[in-house]
Amino acid sequence: MRPASSGVKLTSDDFLLFPEDGKRHELIDGEHYVSASPATKHQRIAGNLYWLIRSHLEVHAVGTVMLSPFDVVLSFFDVVVPDLIYFSHERGRQILPATLATGAPELVVEIGSPSTRDRDETIKRRLYERCGVSEYWVVDPKFETAEAQPQCCRILITWHR
Repeated sequence: MRPASSGVKLTSDDFLLFPEDGKRHELIDGEHYVSASPATKHQRIAGNLYWLIRSHLEVHAVGTVMLSPFDVVLSFFDVVVPDLIYFSHERGRQILPATLATGAPELVVEIGSPSTRDRDETIKRRLYERCGVSEYWVVDPKFETAEAQPQCCRILITWHR
């Protein structure tokens, strides 16, 4: 979902003024995007992926995984709220203050929905690539697949229904 554009390019300072209304507010190239709260299947997938990655990190303590909502400031005109993000300890020390990330995570995971699928697969993909995200996964709950970038491969993900 996207409100009508006024032609004004918004900034990360404007982002801080958005209401805390339970919706996901994001800025991409200064455009304000609003998405509804995630559905049940979306939340289950996010929780399962978080659990899998977090379990791996318990054994191999190489980084941190964060579950949405967590703001990621990629530039003055780009603030996103991915479903999951991963930072190595090294990168995390550089860009993870207490309230939001100010730089690109190594891994970004977006779980698609009918209202966000096109944005996730086009403008967000280009944004993450441009800002230095090492790997980007787009999970499609409808088809139970995930597309991983930069490898450009499709992998089958199974999750508890």
